[in-house]
Amino acid sequence: MTATELRQKYLDFFRSKDHNVIRSASLIPENDATVLFTTAGMQPLVPYLLGEKHPGGARLASAQKCVRTDDIDEVGDETHHTFFEMMGNWSLGDYFKNESIAWSWELLTSPEWLSLDPKLLAVSVFAGDNDAPFDEESYNLWLALGMPKEKIARLPKKNNWWGPAGLTGPCGPDTEIFYWSGNPDEVPSSFNDDNDKWVEIWNNVFMQYNKQPDASFELLNQKNVDTGLGLERVTAVLNHCDNYQTDLFKNIITKTEELSGKKYSDSPEIRKAMRVIADHVKASTMIIGDEKGVAPSNTDQGYIVRRLLRRAMRFARQLEINKTNWLKELAMVVINDYEKVYPELRLNENFICAELDKEEEKFSRTLEKGLLEFNKLNGLSIDGVRAFNLYQSYGFPLEITEELAKEKGMTVDKIGFETELSKHQDLSRTAAAGKFKGGLADNSEETTKLHTAAHLLLAALRQVLGDGVTQKGSNITPERLRFDFSYPEKMTPVQITETEKLVNLAINDKLAVGCEELSLEEAKNTGAMGVFDSKYGEKVKVYTAGIENGPDTANWNKVFSREICGGPHVKNTGELGHFKIQKEESSSSGVRRIKAVLE
Repeated sequence: MTATELRQKYLDFFRSKDHNVIRSASLIPENDATVLFTTAGMQPLVPYLLGEKHPGGARLASAQKCVRTDDIDEVGDETHHTFFEMMGNWSLGDYFKNESIAWSWELLTSPEWLSLDPKLLAVSVFAGDNDAPFDEESYNLWLALGMPKEKIARLPKKNNWWGPAGLTGPCGPDTEIFYWSGNPDEVPSSFNDDNDKWVEIWNNVFMQYNKQPDASFELLNQKNVDTGLGLERVTAVLNHCDNYQTDLFKNIITKTEELSGKKYSDSPEIRKAMRVIADHVKASTMIIGDEKGVAPSNTDQGYIVRRLLRRAMRFARQLEINKTNWLKELAMVVINDYEKVYPELRLNENFICAELDKEEEKFSRTLEKGLLEFNKLNGLSIDGVRAFNLYQSYGFPLEITEELAKEKGMTVDKIGFETELSKHQDLSRTAAAGKFKGGLADNSEETTKLHTAAHLLLAALRQVLGDGVTQKGSNITPERLRFDFSYPEKMTPVQITETEKLVNLAINDKLAVGCEELSLEEAKNTGAMGVFDSKYGEKVKVYTAGIENGPDTANWNKVFSREICGGPHVKNTGELGHFKIQKEESSSSGVRRIKAVLE
């Protein structure tokens, strides 16, 4: 089964179970300061998992674009990726364990759907501890479906519990489904999760608790189901191949073979290089080509794009790819493969190609500087710190440093290099953990106010700078607002003052803020700002500051801003206080950044 078929079957199945199939959210999180990228299908749905009403209803399903960057240096084996697609289905206070488990079983084993042999499946459930009891309900549901008790493992919290992402929030037990990836004739009669031939393919999370600040657990009023099925992993498992031999990577690997004159099957070193290139170019293309596209830069998401591309280019040297603008050629393969699922890639094709060409040229110059730096080294050995500096600052993989050192009759302290690399990776992971610390769902009063202020800011910018201004990203903490927008040049002091003045006028006018649920076409016709590449007929939330036919205020018909957004927002702009722009600066090519506060 191809990944294209699996993705479609998954969505069609849940559509048949009265789920509304929603489009993938942007890879750049909406007003979420806790992560750089969307890392899971549930992340854009956090407000709705906490009780806010979703315009698509209480049953949802999607294929969500995701990027995870914790293990960039691990990419190159059979299974690691930075970009991947997470299939998911959700119940927002509707069905619970019974339907979720029954439907997972039906989709996996029914001849009408995936038609997997039930003998090749096993499951795990939460064993229980001092916080919550054994998940007997899930255990009995699996038994009733015919799963032998020997293939139902009772595992502790570290295996079968999800969340919360922060210190507090929604969480609960999960049940995981495993597929036997070994010889079907050798499938064991019992399930042992230590046997790596049992591969997890699906995770059904039952959010029934809310973790409190004192670390206690209370039952949630709204019980939710949140599931995840990784498209790349499951396609590989079903086809008994490594992840990079599925249709999701076949064309980009073939193009890399053509560019390098080498074959994927030639050696483990060549396979690793081609996997790195395939994953990193795909991830970069997806991020740059996102509806909130991010160009390579030295900060935040742009830094990750630059890091991915430079690692890909280092491995391209290893494959002796000498052609200029080769990144663009691989990106076009990605666009061709994914444009039907993610049409924003074709819309942003020119932007993607231009940014890749610029980054390729910049890195060529960086490599030249690295060679100059290397030629300054002398003696019999290159210590670990210097070898790591060549890697970190100039993009030299250890292999290139060793190759050049050998030519000069020098050796390289590999252990010292690995020590420095480990220090760097530990720091990166600590920083990533710190980004998660606040949790995914900060709906505090302060962030709600700043979220609303971001809408007013965009409307003001469009008045001052013109209708070509669009939002390119935002990052909100309880202390401040950071807002990225499309504009080709530095704002003048007069423009900054005028923008600030317009926002404060909207605040002083105490405009009512209201929400409507409209079809995408209706929202577009009202002039709402937002992304309009969703499927026709999909319901969206439109928030308006200054409501037509709204409450009885002097400014009831003064519409200041209207945007498609998930929320949350204040009820009246008068709640916001005084808006102050602290800084206006460049974010990346063609994108400016404003940092502002509410006083």
